[in-house]
Amino acid sequence: MNLQTPHAFEPPSAIAPNCLTATQALQALQKDRVSAIELVKACLQRIEERNHDVRAWLHINAHALEQAAKLDALPKDQRGKLHGLPIGIKDVFETKDMPTTFNSPNFQGHQPGQDAAVVDLLRAEGAIILGKTDTTEFAAAGRNAATGNPHDTQFSSGGSSAGSAASVADFHVPLSIGTQTGGSTIRPASFCGVYAFKPTFGMVSREGFKIYANSLDTVGWYGRSVADLALLADVFGLTETIRPKPSTLRLRICMSLGPYCDRLQPEALHAMNVAADRLRHGGHEVAGSDLPADFDALDGHHRTILHREGAAAFRNLARRFGGELHDDFHHRVENRDRRSLTELRHAYDAAAQARVAFDALAGDFDAILVPSAPGYAPEGRHPGDPVFNAMWTLLGVPCVNIPVFLPDAPLPIGITLTGPRFSDCALLASAGLVAPLIDCAPTPHV
Repeated sequence: MNLQTPHAFEPPSAIAPNCLTATQALQALQKDRVSAIELVKACLQRIEERNHDVRAWLHINAHALEQAAKLDALPKDQRGKLHGLPIGIKDVFETKDMPTTFNSPNFQGHQPGQDAAVVDLLRAEGAIILGKTDTTEFAAAGRNAATGNPHDTQFSSGGSSAGSAASVADFHVPLSIGTQTGGSTIRPASFCGVYAFKPTFGMVSREGFKIYANSLDTVGWYGRSVADLALLADVFGLTETIRPKPSTLRLRICMSLGPYCDRLQPEALHAMNVAADRLRHGGHEVAGSDLPADFDALDGHHRTILHREGAAAFRNLARRFGGELHDDFHHRVENRDRRSLTELRHAYDAAAQARVAFDALAGDFDAILVPSAPGYAPEGRHPGDPVFNAMWTLLGVPCVNIPVFLPDAPLPIGITLTGPRFSDCALLASAGLVAPLIDCAPTPHV
């Protein structure tokens, strides 16, 4: 993982268990080089040291050590795929043993009766849900997360999955779960310098988390390596692929700045060029290409769908809470942007046509290289501009953020690899091949 260390950020000792990647931690647990209790204690200690500044967490599991002890006592043949791994959960997912507040003043202390499907799967595989991470209110609008960027807390960690990205970047947990409706998984990963994966739309169950836009909401997750991302992909059932994994070590990659390239800051453009140069020097083919001309309308179509479906998602809360609910949600419900049903239908149709067009274009390459964010994280707590992510969310394609190591950079920045729908396994395999070239920062010796 990219370990740029500007300003106040200091990584922990390389031998600390919480500094391990999830894959390394699992190997250590399997070989009895570390126990689940030791790993959880290390994570809790890091949270104790740092969370008053980073503010990644809304709630910590008071029973985590007790749960770790029970897992340590299990015979090895009864251990799950995630045995003993502490994981953070964005506080829009229901948890039966911890509050689910959506970072909303209207839901403080709200206690669901069961786990979201994703949480249920994680527990079944032996993961320890260490706590609930901060989020933009309802992962949508309204109140921003209080989370600061671990590399310099004057800056944003992104949104809406702010706490999830920061908790992995700051070595609180090796893995965390987020969501993406616009850019809420990939953009925070770029800002915080961690790996992230947004899978193909609909491939991971959304049962039990707050819906914002039914055609867009997607579960995503964070780790410290591509192998970590693939670990959760396997748990969530992403084991099929519409095309095979790369059969050679030389990949064919298409680089595109996209239709909104005029909004790229110099550092984002530099990161793209550095990544492309490193890939070429590593023996991969990188060819530039423009996306179809009508793709420049996709951000507008995304916003139309987001707001009109958001009206349905928040109508009951607007009715129940009235003026106590943030005005952003009344904005959606009242359709203050005056987006017509004709516009909505056109947005759906245009998105469907663009999906077919992109799948055809991307099918000729092992991956498409595009920006993850306009630039570095902004100051304050604003989640950032999703323009370089929303298009891919609308198309429903898988996306991987890879940190780009830039010596002496003030903050992290990443790039995205994407590909056709349902190519998740092949895309992760491609990302695994090229990530060591792109994220070539010194890593802790473990």
